[in-house]
Amino acid sequence: MTTRLTADQDLTAALARTLAATARPGDTILLDGPVGAGKTHFARAFIRARQGDAAEDVPSPTFTLVQTYDDPLGTEIWHADLYRLTDPSELAELGLDEALTEAICLIEWPDRLERLPDGAITISIAAQDDPDLRDITLIAPDAARIAARAGFVAQAGWGDARILPLAGDASARLYFRLEAAQGRAVLMDDPSGACTPFVAMTGWLRGHGFGAPAILAQDPAGLLLVQDLGDDLVARVLERDPALAPAIYDRIADLLVDLHRHPVPDFVAALDGPALADQAGLFAEWYPQAAGATGGHDIAPLIDRLHADLAADIPPVLALRDFHAENLIWRGEAPLGLIDYQDAVSCHPAYDLVSALQDARRDVDPGIEAACVSRYLAASGLDPDRFRAAYALLGAQRNLRILGIFTRLCIRDGKPRYLDFMPRVWGHVQRNLAHPALAPLARAVAALPAPDAAVIERIRARCAR
Repeated sequence: MTTRLTADQDLTAALARTLAATARPGDTILLDGPVGAGKTHFARAFIRARQGDAAEDVPSPTFTLVQTYDDPLGTEIWHADLYRLTDPSELAELGLDEALTEAICLIEWPDRLERLPDGAITISIAAQDDPDLRDITLIAPDAARIAARAGFVAQAGWGDARILPLAGDASARLYFRLEAAQGRAVLMDDPSGACTPFVAMTGWLRGHGFGAPAILAQDPAGLLLVQDLGDDLVARVLERDPALAPAIYDRIADLLVDLHRHPVPDFVAALDGPALADQAGLFAEWYPQAAGATGGHDIAPLIDRLHADLAADIPPVLALRDFHAENLIWRGEAPLGLIDYQDAVSCHPAYDLVSALQDARRDVDPGIEAACVSRYLAASGLDPDRFRAAYALLGAQRNLRILGIFTRLCIRDGKPRYLDFMPRVWGHVQRNLAHPALAPLARAVAALPAPDAAVIERIRARCAR
């Protein structure tokens, strides 16, 4: 893919920093353009962005041909200037051939190479009549998106920020941390452009006193710059100090009690019985066949029927949906920080409790789960027996859907890492199905194989590459 932009020195450097955020060992960036075009300026911004606080001087390697730099992000950076290269064989003597497969390589004057590396990114820089501007042509698989991110952060006043990747989720969204003199922020890139739900939900949450991040800048193309709420994800805090679990989960239950006291905003979709059944269809669509079985198509209609019997009489509340320890930020006495709530829905009040307490990624002590459910019931005044039956149903539905999603992520999207969570998720399913009210659903699921080691390896063998 090719994209073109007109850039001053600041935007050129922002483009370099944006590329640096996603570069990996084995990546090669070819810097093409005449003397004085700004190739070394680009390389300098790229290398300093990778090095951060450990940044070195980055001179032009015109006379040495190659300069190498340690990369705190886990690789090595080679910066080559081939303007004075007289014989391509010199590059083998310098070790550049080997570096192309193991390091990140920035190569000025790539036309001196005997052969351009496969899959290289190309940055072509040309002068304009205005001496402060350059025409830049970027050739890369996601060139337009890279250029859009660079232009967005520059326009938002964060063009000099170091950009670091943050762990993403199972969607196509990308997240980056920006570090600059004015502080830190998070860049969210949703290639689908669907940021409107996140913006609307952020405004509602902040307006009602909940810990959503402030929005600093936004672009209709699906780019958002938001307040950085910090690194203390509840998941990490619990790993460091498991003794905090009872207090943290009490806070989670109390947050949901508070959230559910407010009328549901009119801009969220309903997650009712038919919608829950439709979601559970992902399980039947992906898991049984991948596990070497047939069946599962009776599960979704059963969930719809059971929801009508067990849960439809309770007025729906706002559910943030992906409400778990990876999407909550511990801030001491301040309200829990909230992220990844753009898929919020109107649903039965047990849904987010299930999401938090039956976590696919980590074990929650059964005693803590029971205490949180009891704490929520005491505060909400709901009928305990009916609530627990609905909790079990939503737990079964949610975890069956997750099994389907994990299977799809591996087979269709080439993301096998979620398969390791399958035994835990299956355990949640079995515990929920033990509730007497779910006996018909339990019989339907019992006809399918559990995701044991053999089944998981069977699914892994079909992983998209």
